[in-house]
Amino acid sequence: MKKSRVRGSLFLFLASLIWGTAFVAQSVGMDYVGPFTFTASRSIIGSIVLLPVILFRKNRGFMKPVRDLKLTVTGGILCGTFLCIATNLQQTGLTMTTVGKAGFITAMYIVLVPVIGVFMGKRAHWKIWLAVVLAAAGLYLLSMSDSFSLQTGDFLMILCAVAFAFQILSIDHFLEHVDPILLSCMEFFVCGTASLLLAVLFETPQMSSLAAAKWTILYTGVLSSGVAYTFQVLGQRELEPSLASLIMSFESVISALSGWLILGQVLRRREITGCVIMFAAILLAQSDTGE
Repeated sequence: MKKSRVRGSLFLFLASLIWGTAFVAQSVGMDYVGPFTFTASRSIIGSIVLLPVILFRKNRGFMKPVRDLKLTVTGGILCGTFLCIATNLQQTGLTMTTVGKAGFITAMYIVLVPVIGVFMGKRAHWKIWLAVVLAAAGLYLLSMSDSFSLQTGDFLMILCAVAFAFQILSIDHFLEHVDPILLSCMEFFVCGTASLLLAVLFETPQMSSLAAAKWTILYTGVLSSGVAYTFQVLGQRELEPSLASLIMSFESVISALSGWLILGQVLRRREITGCVIMFAAILLAQSDTGE
């Protein structure tokens, strides 16, 4: 396997690790502020965190030259819009459905990415398709503990999965032409600005509520947004989107394991089996595909 693919896989695994362990902070934060306010706060913080990184890379000559500013702005707006839609649908849906069903439905972008990619002219190796089927089965065992019946929250999660699939494919499209860190920063800025507008229109943000949720917002803003989504962008430079989505879906396994290790939640046999199948799917997808 090429070193670049290993590096990209590591970036995406670290992103899924952060996203999975950030679930507790994300849930607790919703006790104090609304979904739009929470998304706006974490996204704006994520954008601000990347500004010194961009300046450092520019001064050291590491930054990719911005040859087409219009394309960079277009990429930031498109990726940020999909991220805004996906994140806010997820935050809202979590208040209306169970965590297990939410995790399973959201992570189904692993199926949607290669399917949508086919219509965009992207081809996936047969091992990727087999890995997608295995991962879906693993996610089902890991996440679905009750009967599968779609409610309003579940429908929001389906739309969330679709939006995340388009966000992944959009990043893949623009990465060839723009600097990845700058794209990530602009993505958060657009997501945060749009979410702030929605918060002002549909919620009542208060400083006291933001202060009460400050640690959860800072954790998700700095790590889950600023660091993890940047890792996503860096990782996707080295991997095709279908494989990237498979690795990122591992956040469901990390979430279950962190609940077991940190919160003392017991993993049943079917959930452990789901984790093993998910891990096997990622190993299969990582094997040589003839590229």
